Amino acid sequence: MKRRNLVLGGLVGGVATGFPGLVMAQTSVIKFGQSAAMTGTDADHGRDIRAGIVAAFEAASKTGSTRFELITLDDAGSTERCAQNVGALLNSNVSALIGLTSGAGAEAAMTAIDLSQMPLLGTASGTMGLRNDKLSSTYHVRAGYDLEFKRMVAYAKERALLRVGLVYQQETTSPNLAAMTGALTAAGISPKEAIAIEPTTASFQAAADKLSAASLDCVLFVAGAAPVAAIIDQMHAAKYRGLFYASSMAGQDLIDTLAAKKQSAILSVVVPRPSSMGLQVVSRCHADLAALNTGAKMSVTTLEGYISGRIAVEAARKALNVASVTKRSMKDALSTLRADLGGYTVQFAPGSTQGSKYVELVAIDRYGRLVA
Repeated sequence: MKRRNLVLGGLVGGVATGFPGLVMAQTSVIKFGQSAAMTGTDADHGRDIRAGIVAAFEAASKTGSTRFELITLDDAGSTERCAQNVGALLNSNVSALIGLTSGAGAEAAMTAIDLSQMPLLGTASGTMGLRNDKLSSTYHVRAGYDLEFKRMVAYAKERALLRVGLVYQQETTSPNLAAMTGALTAAGISPKEAIAIEPTTASFQAAADKLSAASLDCVLFVAGAAPVAAIIDQMHAAKYRGLFYASSMAGQDLIDTLAAKKQSAILSVVVPRPSSMGLQVVSRCHADLAALNTGAKMSVTTLEGYISGRIAVEAARKALNVASVTKRSMKDALSTLRADLGGYTVQFAPGSTQGSKYVELVAIDRYGRLVA
């Protein structure tokens, strides 16, 4: 089988698992395409996003005459493979793209996506390169990094944590870097240390030593979980007593890693806490994930994927009220869609494709729990 294959194990052509009779009895199938990291260092993130989308699709498929299917191509976290996968999906029979897990890959494919007029829904990244007025096909169900940075910096300033260190990845794009520095400048804060790291380097000790020696009140991280966790561990060993703030880029992997070491940090999340069972969107995600019986666990990442899946279903059903579901009718439906999922609202309008501004800062305690 080619490397760009359909996943996960046991799935053929999407999420049609174990319901052959049901599929035959239903009158229509709506397919969505995804490029995601199913292998490689970002595989846990990719699988969790996919699991959330699948949970939403399977639940929706049981409640009407329409079946929702997800076709996922593995990009292993590679920008180039993501763009190649998108090209293949654009030439397939999917009605929309959903849940791409590589922000850089989505950016690389945007010219082709816009030319095809294919809607790109729920990219699992806050990258700012996908958030500008020139792009007509992107629909975001989560906040961008600009809103995260503003919230993180405001939180630090309110607590007089003004000696700030900033750690970001070397490949950070200009729009993302501008959002970072803009938030700091607006708050009147100049970082005492700003360090660009290569996330795949063998050791982050030099960066940790430099930060530890700077007498910082806090360190802001805009990087993946592995380097963030390594630097936190090394700074703890150096008896650093300040605070650590991480963007959603670190995500569930950071929560799991710090919990295993009984360490804590403050994390920016762009969906409600998975423990907020009083919110319908959370309780339904729990139930729909359990119904899959695949072992997928509830997390901030699966919830983000689930929200994307729910919005895809809402848009498709809205399109069906007018016509058949095509990429054109999906774009029309998304352009004015408002959906209250129960504790999380997504709203688009003509000229406004940023559907949510939800950002919450939560503390990861030593047991991996997210607390206010």
